[in-house]
Amino acid sequence: MAIIVDERTKVVVQGITGYQGKFHAERMLNYGTKIVAGVTPGKGGTEVLGVPVYDSVKEAVREADANASVIFVPAPFAADAVMEAADAGIKVIVCITEGIPVHDELKMYWRVKEAGATLIGPNCPGIISPGKTHLGIMPVQIFKPGNVGIVSRSGTLTYQIAYNLTKLGLGQSTVVGIGGDRIIGTDFVEVLRLFEDDKETKAVVLVGEIGGRDEEVAAEFIREMSKPVVGYVAGLTAPPGKRMGHAGAIIEGGVGTAESKIKALEAAGARVGKTPMEVAELVAEIL
Repeated sequence: MAIIVDERTKVVVQGITGYQGKFHAERMLNYGTKIVAGVTPGKGGTEVLGVPVYDSVKEAVREADANASVIFVPAPFAADAVMEAADAGIKVIVCITEGIPVHDELKMYWRVKEAGATLIGPNCPGIISPGKTHLGIMPVQIFKPGNVGIVSRSGTLTYQIAYNLTKLGLGQSTVVGIGGDRIIGTDFVEVLRLFEDDKETKAVVLVGEIGGRDEEVAAEFIREMSKPVVGYVAGLTAPPGKRMGHAGAIIEGGVGTAESKIKALEAAGARVGKTPMEVAELVAEIL
């Protein structure tokens, strides 16, 4: 089993005719992802990489039976793309785009919730269930099928920890990059709950970073989990008041420090690695 996406997922790529959309669509196709349609308004009736292109997501759902979307649409139009997918009945929406205005993120967040869909992102690397499917921009060669679930606010740290796990012979069930913006579609707790219920997943890695209280909230849920969790929190040396990369990665008013997050995770029973390699080694000890 895997969570959220698997080999049955049928994908529409919104923005497939753009440079980024086409580039990553080709990578996903090469991995084995079932891309059944692309969408670019005004380009309906054409093909990209052998994939039929439609003018709307509603058409892609009707004609190609798409049930998931991955979005490579510029920031000014990305929220509309997300809401179009939700309105068309798409159940899993992966939004790669960064730089989306916060008010747009709020609108699309609530529209997706009302539609009963799952939004991964925005400003994320996507999701991969190794050996089954990949929706996003991850370096697929570093992953292997296995029983470790990963949920992360960081893209590159996800890759580093997954690579370290793979080098130790530990594969992954599903890897979810939830995104680093202040408003994201799916949070740590929602993904942790799915991993807890997934029979294939035997341990979970949570990759956090400074800013907000998401990791502290996740720690409360980890207390109730039956599966072991190993954590990593980036930003131990980050100065207060300075945004560190992601829009949500900022310490404000003494809240959101790496120390407070590590303390909360450890108090909940999670083990916390000081380096990405130590995280993988802790998982190896547990399994």
